[in-house]
Amino acid sequence: MTTAAPPLEEERRLVAALRNRDEQAFATLVETYHPALVRVAQTFVRDRAAAEEVAQEAWMGVIRGIDRFRGDSSLKTWIFRILTNRAKTYAVRTPRAVPFSALSFEDGEPSVDLERFLGDDHPVWPGHWASPPANWDSLPEERLLAGETMACIEDAIATLPEMQQRVVTLRDVEGWGSEEVCALLQLTETNQRVLLHRARSKIRAALETYFASTETTA
Repeated sequence: MTTAAPPLEEERRLVAALRNRDEQAFATLVETYHPALVRVAQTFVRDRAAAEEVAQEAWMGVIRGIDRFRGDSSLKTWIFRILTNRAKTYAVRTPRAVPFSALSFEDGEPSVDLERFLGDDHPVWPGHWASPPANWDSLPEERLLAGETMACIEDAIATLPEMQQRVVTLRDVEGWGSEEVCALLQLTETNQRVLLHRARSKIRAALETYFASTETTA
């Protein structure tokens, strides 16, 4: 489910209603963005209950700060910026265990396991695929969209390094554009693209393993 920002004129009316403390306008805003806020918050705090708490704090920030919203960014980006600020503050004051995968370095990290490529000394195809990506065109759509497949994807996202997790969650789960993600997370376009590629590669690898194991046991 995506959380596309409303057209400019509609957004202006919504902001005006929020400044007039229109409860229905606020309820509509919460209904539109709250699930996404919780999902993004979980990339900072890793715990559902904590993510809900951070999202609630973000909504309080929206209520208190709407009169100061200048429209320099979209309302959606402004709301999610409040969320990320609250999430960072929460993470600092509430120490938590960090998964080992989150400690991996981003710079120089290969997107694909190097063992899947032929060595540079190969006599015919140096550096080419030894184990190319699986082709899933023959898989039925219902299997690709099955609950277990979706759970595999969610588990793979949860094990990504934090910044990769945030980028892929915003891009592929929430449907944000690259410019929006760069603005929210303060990334260059190049960094955002690299992080997204690495995240997608790891999720694909997890799916390859999952489909291979289910074919073996079928």
